Amino acid sequence: MILVNTDYITGKELEMLGLVKGSTIQSKNIGRDITQSFKTIVGGELKAYTQMMNEARAIATKRMVAEAEALGADAIVNIRYASSAVMQAAAEVIAYGTAVKFK
Repeated sequence: MILVNTDYITGKELEMLGLVKGSTIQSKNIGRDITQSFKTIVGGELKAYTQMMNEARAIATKRMVAEAEALGADAIVNIRYASSAVMQAAAEVIAYGTAVKFK
């Protein structure tokens, strides 16, 4: 499966199959939340949250790819990621793009 954030793949003619997406909702762990709140006092990267968001993007991407594979896609073009808070202690990460088949 080829994944790109452009609307084309050089040298390939594409047949659009449709929108595919994958998402996950991650919540903060109370222990992680407490340790990371101390980090805000001195500043710097919140590594536990960075790791959590990287894992969430990976899960969302995997689910998007599974949806594209079910359509018989060869690739996903124009991939985008978004995140939003769904409640005070949880955030959704969504990956979406256009599933395509090579002609």
